[in-house]
Amino acid sequence: MIAGICAPVELMGDSGKQLKREQIPPPVKPTKAELLAAVEGIVPDVIAPELKVLFCGINPGLYSAWAGHHFARPGNRFWPALFASGFTDRLLRPEQEGELLRRGYGLTNLVERATVASDELTREELQAGGQLFEKKVRKYRPKTVAILGVSAYRLAFGRPAAKVGEQAQRIAGALVWVLPNPSGLNAHFTPKPLAKLFRQFRLRAIAQIFVGDDVRSL
Repeated sequence: MIAGICAPVELMGDSGKQLKREQIPPPVKPTKAELLAAVEGIVPDVIAPELKVLFCGINPGLYSAWAGHHFARPGNRFWPALFASGFTDRLLRPEQEGELLRRGYGLTNLVERATVASDELTREELQAGGQLFEKKVRKYRPKTVAILGVSAYRLAFGRPAAKVGEQAQRIAGALVWVLPNPSGLNAHFTPKPLAKLFRQFRLRAIAQIFVGDDVRSL
């Protein structure tokens, strides 16, 4: 990360209450050639056994593949939504994704390869990704999983009527929750509604899964 003057960022929770102010370094931008070179690249999983929550994206965009971190493109709403919903106590940057593990959270994708847009993925790729994800859940045994993209979930798991929210079907015993794609290009879910949905998932996970545990880190 190139040093520079940090810009203050203020976020609002779904209740309208101002959240903690954080100093965020200005992003380093890749060149067009660097982005093109990131096509078909991958972003490593951030994962460990028996996580509280495993977040699953669709696939990396070129910016994330170039950066080597999940949800790295400026304007992506994943990291602000985690903060605004109470999953984290401060706004993490993509390069700080490893800090999620000590909180009991992990990151993965349905499909590894990076594309310009997720609609470049085929139905067959998503279905294969769903099968691999199920194997991953069986191996690592997270208590809950959140899949970030309802259209991708429908195709990957053969659930054409699925909607955002808790799903009736579990994966290897893990509670399954579908959240909207947090891309900044998703006009259907702006930051405040997205943070509200993330908070609903967080509270549902606490109520259903973590009764009796120390839930302050959730």
